Amino acid sequence: MNFTPLELDTILRDTPELQHAYLVGGCVRDGLLGKTGKDFDVEVFGVTYEQLAHALSRWGRTDLVGRSFGVVKLTTGSEHTYDFTIPRRDSKVAPGHKGFTIEFDTNITLRDAAARRDFTINSIMYNPRTRESLDYFGGKSDLENRILRHTSEAFGEDPLRVLRGMQFVARFNLQPAPETLKLAREISHHHGQLAPERVREEWFKWAAKSAVPSAGLKFLVATDWINHYPELKACINTPQEPAWHPEGDVFVHTCHCCDALARLPQWQQEDEPSRIAHMLAILTHDFGKPRTTRHEMKDGAMRITSPGHDEIGADLAKSFMDNIDVPLSIQQRVVPLVRNHLFHFNTITDRGVRRLAKRLEPENIETLALIMTADSMGRPPRPPEVPAHVTELLEKAHELEVRQKPLPPILMGRHLIELGMQPGARFGEILHHAYEAQLEGTFQDLSGALEWLRRSQN
Repeated sequence: MNFTPLELDTILRDTPELQHAYLVGGCVRDGLLGKTGKDFDVEVFGVTYEQLAHALSRWGRTDLVGRSFGVVKLTTGSEHTYDFTIPRRDSKVAPGHKGFTIEFDTNITLRDAAARRDFTINSIMYNPRTRESLDYFGGKSDLENRILRHTSEAFGEDPLRVLRGMQFVARFNLQPAPETLKLAREISHHHGQLAPERVREEWFKWAAKSAVPSAGLKFLVATDWINHYPELKACINTPQEPAWHPEGDVFVHTCHCCDALARLPQWQQEDEPSRIAHMLAILTHDFGKPRTTRHEMKDGAMRITSPGHDEIGADLAKSFMDNIDVPLSIQQRVVPLVRNHLFHFNTITDRGVRRLAKRLEPENIETLALIMTADSMGRPPRPPEVPAHVTELLEKAHELEVRQKPLPPILMGRHLIELGMQPGARFGEILHHAYEAQLEGTFQDLSGALEWLRRSQN
């Protein structure tokens, strides 16, 4: 077994100071799963930080910004970056993610070094010289049996590890060990100590890399950490109309929808920011239901309905994203998808589809169709298929050439100048009304736009 890149293999073999270096963490875990690693972490024993930095400098550019954590980043001529660290002991001395003292220990045993890692599946070390793995805590067995288990009681010193557990169970479809769930519940009240950017990082990994997103959401419930995300928690036990949603309550539906999205090839092939935005959109698309759900007579029978949940849900989606520190660039993509996810229940008209394309910016109808499809597929035992009304919407958007972006404005400022008009504040007003008329279908070309302008100025 060897999953060390050739370049890194050469560096480790030909650098005397690295004769006691071991691959650690995610690259070992992923290698054992047969996955090609991208990020490689190497822990080096028996040398000081200064000795390590000097030894690596002969192979490329070294970045010492991780000095306080004993990290040296090496960027080689191939532009690949590797993280080298010296072992340390962390001691909890105060609340919060910064409440640790770090003591470097070049003589720490391999077992003690592995013990400070969060989960057993991440505690496995790999010796690149002997091609053997060092597994002190049963990580390989847990990996084979798809179990997430904390490595030691030190797990409780950093509450962020619970959110790491959330995204790990979702990425690798793991079952959390009962003792790990118990420990996570005991430290739930420490959530407020976490830095917002660290919370965001774990949620983003869940959103971008999950194979079974629902496993992460259920992990939050089992650990009581769902309490820190009230918009999501409110979905639990919110009923839905059984004739339309045979799968169960809104939380159950949300879980199925997230899993459905993760299975769709279009989502899998997107870039990372898009996967994040679209997974957050399907996660939050029904956040408005707990506030709008009611029983009412419809078609001669008592039905469960949630009128207006799309509009209210858009505001709640924003509230949730603020809570996990999602940047505005992602929020601006998520909110219009949530607000318009019921559009396919409208009658499909040229005017409506043109306006929809504009409302969705910076997203588009093609992505909205992806969210609608995942929404529809989140209703087992109903068959997972693209709904006919979504296909109709996509066909109309293709016909109108607005599938991926809204119509460009026909009437431009330069046209007004060519007519002898002077640039000024009125320009913007005229062009705004012109574009509104274009979306209404009042004109389709420049001659029609100029005729509209002539009439509107009289």
